[in-house]
Amino acid sequence: MKKRFIPLLLVGTLATTFLVSCSREDNTAEQSITTEALVLPSKSELLCSYVDGNWSFTSVLKSGLKTTADTNFMNSEMSKNASLWGLTPPVLRFVDDPSNSSSTYNAFSYGSGKIYYGYALFYDAKSKSSDNIVNAMILAHEYGHQLQFKNNLPSVKEKTARSMELEADGFAGFYLRKPSGFNKTDFSQIAKAYEFAASIGDNNTSSPSHHGTAPQRRTAVRLGFLLGEFNLSVKDFDSQFFHYYSNVLGGTDPSVTPNSASASAFKINPDIESKIQAHMEELKKITNGEISVEEFKNLN
Repeated sequence: MKKRFIPLLLVGTLATTFLVSCSREDNTAEQSITTEALVLPSKSELLCSYVDGNWSFTSVLKSGLKTTADTNFMNSEMSKNASLWGLTPPVLRFVDDPSNSSSTYNAFSYGSGKIYYGYALFYDAKSKSSDNIVNAMILAHEYGHQLQFKNNLPSVKEKTARSMELEADGFAGFYLRKPSGFNKTDFSQIAKAYEFAASIGDNNTSSPSHHGTAPQRRTAVRLGFLLGEFNLSVKDFDSQFFHYYSNVLGGTDPSVTPNSASASAFKINPDIESKIQAHMEELKKITNGEISVEEFKNLN
């Protein structure tokens, strides 16, 4: 399933003249969050002269970005995401297209255990803040899909991509708060960064690629942030997230309820229950659009 995380997150057998070959693969991509990927690679670092069907024909796969600092930042974020859950980092590669740079304004998470991140997306996102939190958020969203692939999640299945995308937003909010993650305990810092992605929410509710409306996406990242106060396993996060998110939607969409297996395994945690219920009206107002973008940015 593909996802375009902007205004709202293979094929090719070719040997290069540098004896770097690219085997034909069938990569199932979960295209990420939105809109915008270590040193320009040497010839030996050029992995493939044709990436896959999710990217332009003239794009190239690289192991790094334009500077060592940028590359190290993304590799470090990838490692911290995986470490938070006690896992090994997936393969992270970057996609450049010198002849059509805007074509790399994307990121994809693949079921085969890889994340491909576009140059254009990275550098636009980097320009938004000095701490590069927007790229940290986008990568955490993409890594959320890796967690889903590994654990057969989300437990809530819908006809569209919405539940998958909203949970990935939740995973991102969770990661950004964690001390071992991006360590942002001030939600206003996260909210300002998230607007870069939340603006890409869409109202195409019947489209298979529907990611959720902008207010729903804001609610998801806020809920993930609130859950970040607690230590949860991947599956515990899933059950807690959908238990409360289903309540947030107030039954307006009967398909958004945990499946029977998940529901039977769910147990109320008194501390989490107290925390989320204290914010339940706020979460509902975010989802209903009663809290403006500016008010959202100033939540604590």
